[in-house]
Amino acid sequence: MKFPVRFLITLIPVALLAACATTGETTGGGEAATSAPAPAATQPSSSMPAQSSTAGGMEGAETMAAPAETGFAADPLSDPNSILAKRVIYFDFDSTEIKPEFQALIEAHGRYLAEHPDVSVTLEGHADERGTREYNMALGERRAKAVRRFLAAQGASFSQMKVVSYGEERPVAFGHDEKSWRLNRRVEIVYRGR
Repeated sequence: MKFPVRFLITLIPVALLAACATTGETTGGGEAATSAPAPAATQPSSSMPAQSSTAGGMEGAETMAAPAETGFAADPLSDPNSILAKRVIYFDFDSTEIKPEFQALIEAHGRYLAEHPDVSVTLEGHADERGTREYNMALGERRAKAVRRFLAAQGASFSQMKVVSYGEERPVAFGHDEKSWRLNRRVEIVYRGR
């Protein structure tokens, strides 16, 4: 009788600690959510000492502010102020034409790829739910290829770019209205190996 009680007393704290150690986020479908690493905050001051504060509700936890100038250039792909942080191009209904408001974005990514031949991207084409599955797969592919041609015109190599179409299969908005459809008609530029 004492053995099961001692076992449970030992097992409960271990299970609680294991549950607290879980860091992965999941989406509604149970898949692990992927996100770009958070960029380091840069402050215009020269350096900041360690400051005592409460972090995550724990008394006595200390945080350190990183010096603004580390001697390393920030990665423009991770800098939220960089145009390269934007990676989604939206399209009109049943169109593969790149809108003028996205041309500067694609040009910047094309120049970045031309300057970094070791970097590669996947161009993921998407469509809204209207139309047949087959038509939307083909439309997503045509959209991704349109972006690829535009990137290549800026000097990116075709070998750096992979085209994939998901058609209507991976919506970001689940409504059945123009607002949702507008968000689903897109090409996402996904940098590989980063």
